[in-house]
Amino acid sequence: MSLLITHARLITVPAGTEDAGYIEDGWMLVEEGRIAAIGSGVPTVTADEVLDVDGAFVAPGFVSSHSHLFTSGLRGLGVGETLYGWCDSMLGMTSAATPEDIYWSTLHGALDFLGNGVTTAYNFTDPLQAWESMVDGKRVGNAAMRGLEYHTRQADGCLDAGIRFVDAIGMDATVGTDDEIFDRFAAEVAHSRAMDPAFALGASIMGQVQWSPRPDAAEVEVEAMRRFGVTNQAHFLESPEAVPLQQSKFAMYRDAGALGPGMMFGHFIQTTPEIIEQTAAGGASMSWQPASNGRLASGVALVPEMLALGMKVGMGLDDQACTDVSDPWQNMRAGIFMQRARTKDPLSMMPERVLRLHTLGGAAILGVDDRVGSLEVGKFADFVVVDPRKPDVGPLWHPVRSYVLSMTPRNLKRVYVGGRLVSEDGVSTNPLAPEATIRVHEDLPRVAERLGRHPA
Repeated sequence: MSLLITHARLITVPAGTEDAGYIEDGWMLVEEGRIAAIGSGVPTVTADEVLDVDGAFVAPGFVSSHSHLFTSGLRGLGVGETLYGWCDSMLGMTSAATPEDIYWSTLHGALDFLGNGVTTAYNFTDPLQAWESMVDGKRVGNAAMRGLEYHTRQADGCLDAGIRFVDAIGMDATVGTDDEIFDRFAAEVAHSRAMDPAFALGASIMGQVQWSPRPDAAEVEVEAMRRFGVTNQAHFLESPEAVPLQQSKFAMYRDAGALGPGMMFGHFIQTTPEIIEQTAAGGASMSWQPASNGRLASGVALVPEMLALGMKVGMGLDDQACTDVSDPWQNMRAGIFMQRARTKDPLSMMPERVLRLHTLGGAAILGVDDRVGSLEVGKFADFVVVDPRKPDVGPLWHPVRSYVLSMTPRNLKRVYVGGRLVSEDGVSTNPLAPEATIRVHEDLPRVAERLGRHPA
């Protein structure tokens, strides 16, 4: 069926400009899950169904370019820790999770994202190699391996939730021969690529050079990028501990030939001017997680400086366990406030820019901006309906800036993926949602109890 949205404050975030693409009284036609036409004033088209939003914002669904959806049931842990202590507190809870446990946790996290207006996520799956302590910032690499189903069920959880996703896979390159490592990775990629490509938008590597004991870890990842035609996003230069050691590992990626459009660096906080310049020159990008960086006391990434050098930047919500509320408006505002406080310059991060980074910018670094990230003809009809009068924020002197600065999930009324309603007033339309809630509340405490873990 076709859908016509009318009387909308349209924010389209079009490609090729820094303009937000605002239309005061706009309409949008959806046919077969894609945007067929956009206009202003009285619609010149008809449709099977008409949705009159009566002056509400209609904007692109958010893109989280860095996410760990399986952590949705692990919020509020490790609040007195930086990255590695928090990881031990949080991931220690799931180190004995089964494929079914992790399926429901991922499904729960994906539905949570959708309910908060995030329609596309780059999803770091929990690796096949079980968690091992890394308070010192490195792994020994001798933890036990889980079966292949542990990964595939996480991808299944994303698909069943109805979120669009890029499946990020850890290579677990300390276990087995190189042939075994590549064969295992190939099976994981094959599972993702066999899914509906309208939702499974691609496969990627969860880069692990930062913590790998292998001196050739970057070469292994680059070979996989070339062999399987996948991208790579590495958690890199995130934590304030052992900064010189972290910075020294940048050369591993650079010398392996990784610095191209398919390479993303997540967080990228403890940088140097030389690292930023070489990354920008090579065409690599970064994913910025301001709310997470603040929660974990990681620091502030030099995003305006990166953008000034032409580096592509997207925004991510990271773990639900380290943002606690999957709120993209909170994430945007945290980013604005951090940069302005650091630079003492309000122009260093404006609302229009941060909105672009959390929509089309995120899609661009993932290589999926031809399909998602903006409201443009031909793209998937993934959008949010946000009412500035419920609760009322007063006159909209500058609508786009009010959208970024004044909206919250309380204003979010509807979320659509492919023109299909997936959440209304925070309630999922997915029939699996009630069971996901029950399973996460029952299963994760059981896993933690079996391990003798207690929340910290």
